[in-house]
Amino acid sequence: MPSIFSSLGLASAADSISAGQSPSGRELLFLVDGFGADVLARYATVAPTLASLVAHATVQTSFPSTTATSLATLTTGEMPGTHGMLGYTVQVPRSGGRILNTLKWDERVDPVIWQPVPTLFERGMAAGIRTTHVAAKRYENSGFTRAVFRGAHYKGANITSDLLKETIDALKVSPSFVYLYVNDLDSAGHSDGVGSDKWLAALTSIDQLVALLIEQVPRGTRIWVTADHGMINVGEKIVLGQDNELLTDIAVIAGEPRARHLYLGQKADSPQALSEVISRWSEFFGEKVTLHSRATAIASGLFGAEVSQAAAERAGDVIAIAQDGLVLLDPERADKEGEMVGHHGGDSEIESSVPLLVRVAD
Repeated sequence: MPSIFSSLGLASAADSISAGQSPSGRELLFLVDGFGADVLARYATVAPTLASLVAHATVQTSFPSTTATSLATLTTGEMPGTHGMLGYTVQVPRSGGRILNTLKWDERVDPVIWQPVPTLFERGMAAGIRTTHVAAKRYENSGFTRAVFRGAHYKGANITSDLLKETIDALKVSPSFVYLYVNDLDSAGHSDGVGSDKWLAALTSIDQLVALLIEQVPRGTRIWVTADHGMINVGEKIVLGQDNELLTDIAVIAGEPRARHLYLGQKADSPQALSEVISRWSEFFGEKVTLHSRATAIASGLFGAEVSQAAAERAGDVIAIAQDGLVLLDPERADKEGEMVGHHGGDSEIESSVPLLVRVAD
């Protein structure tokens, strides 16, 4: 997004992807939730319009490869250590163990304080670029929207024809930037799995929407298509604490099945307890799980080169990243999490590689 806004004349944004100057001052970024870089290589015949677009680049997402973190990185142009959105769920510091679900939010948490970085929508609007966010109506007033999409004119639309209309209307002025979002592919992947009939139907529908956009947006509009993460199908399930000692000394489980934030509660200041948890998990899983303490995660740049104090306090005392097809299920949510076929959040190439496709409308 910094590159696209740079193409529209935002002087404070850097063009890191060689976007160049906007052809007509009209830029559309279509974010397809769950559309990994591997999809077109495997399912191009299902999505001929998407396959016909120019493959501008393959982009590596920030960690974890999950919607809340990736979209915050996209819309601020900063890494998670700066914007502070470190996962799907994280513990709220000094809250007595309360967990914030960043997509559903918690009104006790101020979105602007939690994510303080000015968004590119705000910066673009201040520079005279009309910015619009087109997505389902239910997201309009959510805490997550206020945290990472503030500054954009929100246009709620629940069906394809309305998504198309709102997008086209927003692109009638120049300079303009439109962010269009759909989650049908991600939803189908979670429920039925990548490659399932439901997932393929969602991919077909998205491909048809792209074809309509190409036909109907104002001439010269540059259409970008990208995603927040890819997705894998589950291979092995482990319920934490069920017939194992993995939850010993762990007070709070957050994150998601492919990338867990684990908090030690009253033992958080005990180097011995931390060492024992990591040793216990390492012995149980071996190479099936990559383990970090909060300190080693920060030092290794897992959340970016810089990590604010606020962001550091939100990270788990231990961060566990599942490898291969393994998922780590929270015993209190094991039924719901275990029902999901498709997962993301980890650091595998499939989960963390997304396409960047482009086409200028004739």
